[in-house]
This record gives sequence, structure tokens and C-alpha cells, in this order.
Amino acid sequence: MLDSIKIKLQYLLPKQWLTRLAGWGANKQAGALTQLVINLFVRHYKVNMQEAQQPQISAYRSFNEFFIRPLRDGARPVVALPQQVCLPADGVISQLGPIDNGQIFQAKGHYYSLEALLAGNYMLAAEFHDGLFATTYLAPRDYHRVHMPCDGTLREMIYVPGDLFSVNPLTAANVPNLFARNERVICVFDTEFGPMAQILVGATIVGSISTVWAGIINPPRPGIIQRWTYAPAGIEGAVTLEKGQEMGHFALGSTVINLFPAGKVRLEPQLANGSVTRMGAPFAEILPSPAP
Repeated sequence: MLDSIKIKLQYLLPKQWLTRLAGWGANKQAGALTQLVINLFVRHYKVNMQEAQQPQISAYRSFNEFFIRPLRDGARPVVALPQQVCLPADGVISQLGPIDNGQIFQAKGHYYSLEALLAGNYMLAAEFHDGLFATTYLAPRDYHRVHMPCDGTLREMIYVPGDLFSVNPLTAANVPNLFARNERVICVFDTEFGPMAQILVGATIVGSISTVWAGIINPPRPGIIQRWTYAPAGIEGAVTLEKGQEMGHFALGSTVINLFPAGKVRLEPQLANGSVTRMGAPFAEILPSPAP
């Protein structure tokens, strides 16, 4: 009964207004009140501040500064072998596996289409047909910067307006097409094994989504799809990032979805629904190219 009420409230509540309010509050520098809120948050969610570059709560002037805190050097070692792909974020694997006939598994019998996730871009969807996906949920206690799973050169970035449902496991199990209907930023990279997409999904009270090359993508929220293209590798202006390098962050948490092309990588067998993730740990292995 309580779960049903929580889901119904998400349809009824003014999520855009709540998100703007949360973003405003999280950016406020309110001195002792800010310190109190951060202290309560750390205690409630059992946040490990010893991993942070600044473990002292007094170092953070706003809640957002605390929430997107960088980690100390060495806190997240990145897999070293060139054929290894690393996990992009701290969190929990919500789902992962094959993209079956253009459909991605969400939860409890819910599927959504690859093409819908990619804002109807059927040409881009074709690049991941019969490929692999992984959905990582970032809980409030987690480190909220997102990193590169592999070396890559940014091809395009697409901002897709949408709803702002929560992306927690309860909502994923009860709201159809959740990730294809929520606001998101799609980042497509060219890599040694082909295209790789990393999608940052917005949610209720996610005040903003940022990337290292463009800064804050939202807000504002213009209500239309926006697309940016970038120079290929070796050309002036190209955005090339290395495995483990930061690529963006959430100001208040959400979900990351990764897409890989068919036959190019193999997901680590120990990963499953519910697996705890740590940025930099093994995610997948790049498969050798077939002999000519």
C-alpha cells in the first residue's frame, strides 16, 4: 500500500517545481544551517568522508559543493590493462545484459526501446542493435562524479527534455518507460572498439547535469531536443578523454546508462542486478578483433 502511494504521488507532485526548489536550496551558502544539513545527511546515509579530498564538513560552503565532492587521489584505482573497461560510477547495477530486438530491460517485466532512449534517432540506435547495456543507479550516499569507462573521443551530445520521475528501484519497477521518458543527456564517444554511449539520466530534485567539456547542461530546461557535434580525433577542438577521467557529474543523484555495440565487449561475469559498483573497477573486456 505504501509503495503504491509513493508511485501515485510521483505522478501528481509538481516535479519540475520541486527540482528547481531543490537546486536553489542546494546552492545556497547558509553557514551554520548548511553545515547542519550536511552533517545530518552524512550521518543518515553513512557517507564515508575519509574518501573525500576534503573530509571536513566545514570545508563545504553549500550542499552542492559537498554532494559533488571530489575523492582523494588513489581512492578509486582504475583497471590498468588496455583491454579492460572500467565502471563509470559508484552505485548499484540496476540491470545489465543484451539489447534484445531493440528492447532494453528496465525491471519486473518492463522494457523500453533503444530508439526511444536515444530520442528517436534510429541511425544512432542501429549502431547498438543487438549490443549490450548496463544501468547504474547512484544512491544519495554515493560519489556523484561520472568517469570514462574507456578512452574515447566525443562525437555528439544530445540533451533530451523529459519528465523527472525518481529513478530509485521502486520507481523503476513500477513506472513504464522510465529512462526513455525522463530528462537525459546522451554522450556518444568513438572508441577503439566502435561507438560507446554514456547517458546521464535526470530525476526528481536532480538540480543539474554537467559535463567537463560544456559545463552545466541543465538548467535551463528549454523543452526541446538540443544536439551538439564535435570534431573527430586528431582535429583541432576534438574532445578526447582517457579511461577513468571525469566526464560529468550530477548535482543530486541519478542514473547512468552505458551502451556498447554488438560483439565488441564482454561484460564482467561477476556483475549482476544488485551488484555494488565502484568507479574504476572492472566493467567489461574488449574482445579481440576477428582475424581478416
